[in-house]
Amino acid sequence: MKATRLATLKLFALLFLLPGLAGLIASAMVSTHYLDAMPKWPVPEEQRVVPREIHGTTIYQTVAEDCKLSLIEYSSVAVFLVGLVIGVIYLEKWGAAQAHADEETDLAKETGR
Repeated sequence: MKATRLATLKLFALLFLLPGLAGLIASAMVSTHYLDAMPKWPVPEEQRVVPREIHGTTIYQTVAEDCKLSLIEYSSVAVFLVGLVIGVIYLEKWGAAQAHADEETDLAKETGR
């Protein structure tokens, strides 16, 4: 595989892995904030009736807050997994290219070039 294609694979892997990881960190921060800020019992007057368990503690949030956090979590995981798959493909191709280069080096040494 050409070096430019390997570099492109590496770039795309990083372009997905890093934002995915940042999103996972952001969702952890939002969860921690929710744990501190949200009530531990339902508050129907504020429409905080959707339960979410965070670190073994149940908090109650609105439907919009639940959708927001779920969207951040699921999209971050999806983006991270895409980056991970591209990264594995990159490593496979890079390993094959290295093996091919090693074979050519060994062959050149054997023939005395």
